[in-house]
Amino acid sequence: MTTDRAEGPPSVPGGEDPPAAAADTRAPAGSTPVAERALAPDLARGMMLLLIALAHVPWFLYQAPTGLAMLHPVDGDLADRIAQFMTIVVVDARTHTMFGFLFAYGIGQMYRRQRARGTSEKEARGLLRRRHLWMLVFGAVHAALLWQGDILGTYGLIGLIMVPLFLNRSDRTLKIWLSVLLALGALVTLVSVAAVLLAPDAASTAAATDMQRASIAETGYLLSAVFRLPAWFFGLFSGLFTLALPTVFLIGLLAARHRFLEDPARHLGLLRRVAVLGIGAGWAAGAVLGLQHVGVLDATYISAVSSVHFYTGIFTGVGYAALFGLLAHRLSARGAQRSLPVRALVSLGRRSLSGYLAQSVAFAPFLAAWGLGLGVYLSSWSAVLVAVGTWLLTVAAAFWLDRAGRRGPAEVLLRRLTYRRS
Repeated sequence: MTTDRAEGPPSVPGGEDPPAAAADTRAPAGSTPVAERALAPDLARGMMLLLIALAHVPWFLYQAPTGLAMLHPVDGDLADRIAQFMTIVVVDARTHTMFGFLFAYGIGQMYRRQRARGTSEKEARGLLRRRHLWMLVFGAVHAALLWQGDILGTYGLIGLIMVPLFLNRSDRTLKIWLSVLLALGALVTLVSVAAVLLAPDAASTAAATDMQRASIAETGYLLSAVFRLPAWFFGLFSGLFTLALPTVFLIGLLAARHRFLEDPARHLGLLRRVAVLGIGAGWAAGAVLGLQHVGVLDATYISAVSSVHFYTGIFTGVGYAALFGLLAHRLSARGAQRSLPVRALVSLGRRSLSGYLAQSVAFAPFLAAWGLGLGVYLSSWSAVLVAVGTWLLTVAAAFWLDRAGRRGPAEVLLRRLTYRRS
């Protein structure tokens, strides 16, 4: 890896340091004022939380026999089959990459803002390091108490590893490493597909990941935590080893450096191409997998299609983010960014950490076997209604907080821990 730095003015991540006196004497800037926040990232985060709710709720159907497509039940009526198909195409293996892209984009925004206001390079990196360490702690607590599929810890770990390696690298270096990661991911996918083609029977009998589901099906709360923490710890590192999240992290850093979502008007052509090609590729693979799952297509090679489906999630997650950049541009051009639905959705996006954790508070105690166990009464279509209803409640709560001029409680806590030395 080279040690070159990104070119650009001081306001661009990786640009030259400001004068030493200004860099070393000014206190770190606080969190971004609402008036300075870009519309597209918050809009995307608000809608992303709906996709996360839809991705998580099938795990709570803990007594339904499952297939090989992301733990979706193998049976159901027509409404269930439609819900399963749409979730596989639109949601599965897409939410974590879109979230990862926005996470990296936020890092680029935070770093640029700190440096532009005179914060020293050392202190700006220290703020990021503390933030990511506390995200790792938040994730561990979240997993221990409620949800083994926590993603906060994974992003915190990725931030701790990737920021020191790539934050100040040049565009050229980031693009080289991005190409390497994409190529490695494609190679792993091809090997997985070849293995299935050579031994389809062995691949088709593989069981769904029981470790993830065991904590939800366990009736004792303390024992469920014994299952949750190992499952979370395994997922913590698998997020790195699958290469999807490191890949979208680099894309997010590049996008933040060039302000793709903050100034979409300058990048409309690229945003359109990324949205159309990325979403198109992911939905095409998802459609094949979904049709296999519901029995329309032969499922002999479903594991091979699952590998392709997971890999294309990289492009779909970034494509979703690009789509919200285009949507934000259209809303701003029409003056619709102040409409009630947009304001409510953006309110949740500004409190996405609180909204994410609130979903676990709503799901786990009511749906898991150690709680009320209501998940046993749900089917795929009714689970979708629960997910949408829960998301709407978080939208309403976030909008109320916004009207009251209050931040989300989780954001307040993370901010205090991150900026405590300032």
